[in-house]
Amino acid sequence: MATLAQPAGPFALGTFSVREAREEAPAGQTFPGLLAEGRVLDLSRALGFAPAGLRAVVERWEETLPVLRALTDDDTLDWRPLEGLRVHAPLEPRQIFQSGANYRQHVIDLEVAHRSPDDPRTVEEARAEIAAVMDRRAAEDLPYVFIGLPSTVTGPFDEVVLPSWAEQPDWELELAAVIAKPAYRVSVEEALEHVAGYTIANDLTDRATVFRRDMKAIGTDWLRCKNAPGFTPLGPWIVPAESVGDPGDLRVTLKLNGETMQDESTKDMLFGVARLVSYISQTSRLLPGDLVLTGSPAGNGIHWGRLLRDGDVMDGSITGLGAQRTRCVAEETA
Repeated sequence: MATLAQPAGPFALGTFSVREAREEAPAGQTFPGLLAEGRVLDLSRALGFAPAGLRAVVERWEETLPVLRALTDDDTLDWRPLEGLRVHAPLEPRQIFQSGANYRQHVIDLEVAHRSPDDPRTVEEARAEIAAVMDRRAAEDLPYVFIGLPSTVTGPFDEVVLPSWAEQPDWELELAAVIAKPAYRVSVEEALEHVAGYTIANDLTDRATVFRRDMKAIGTDWLRCKNAPGFTPLGPWIVPAESVGDPGDLRVTLKLNGETMQDESTKDMLFGVARLVSYISQTSRLLPGDLVLTGSPAGNGIHWGRLLRDGDVMDGSITGLGAQRTRCVAEETA
């Protein structure tokens, strides 16, 4: 397991279970928790209501945020050491909105990696052309967003099963915004008022099935390439937005078996969190607990020519949000 260091700010939120049964908490039963200084408070008992999970806390964010601040400083409560707890995905979202082609360098790298052998362009020409496309997208304010399934979410330290059909499973570490209150047709200026906090998501993708093989005109197949069970390791924490500062200036780092593969600032995003939330809300109604994944920076496996395989260990971290560690295991087949 990755080091469970205290994230930015005085407290963060997570979902936990006890490793050994206690009278008030059977082993394996999850509970929403407040993390502060290496200790955890069971929020299902400490709040004025009994939330079934962390999403219920987020649904009442404006009401609960000042209470959480006060609880953090109360040493008389029944805190327990973090070391004795298992950490799960922080919440179960209703909806997952995923931003694609949102990091300038990443898209340029993918364009080069996916070039046809018959492409007459040089590498330099291909990079220049896609860079021009990125500039135009940014100027025209057209993010690229698609939808993922909540069933892909797994814990930040759980094993990731690589499906037997996935020929090119790849990593994509991303900053994820957690929605605090319903957002529909909000402006860019209003958008961040609807964000409770931030967490880490690894949006795994099978590169071999991104594009349809039977009919190219159909385009991308996001169901097939991104929505296998466990393809979105999430967490470990939700860090309140007030503790994160500028989400457009965080470091996203992924190591594969100890070797750094992704190491980029969110400054490289074409569209920041506010623009993404506003854009999505023009079409869809964002709900409390929903996730907005902001895209992945350069350094994916398809760029390095090294895709995921059985036994690989991914360590992902984002400034102030903690770290996750997941081990890949090949799916057992009959």
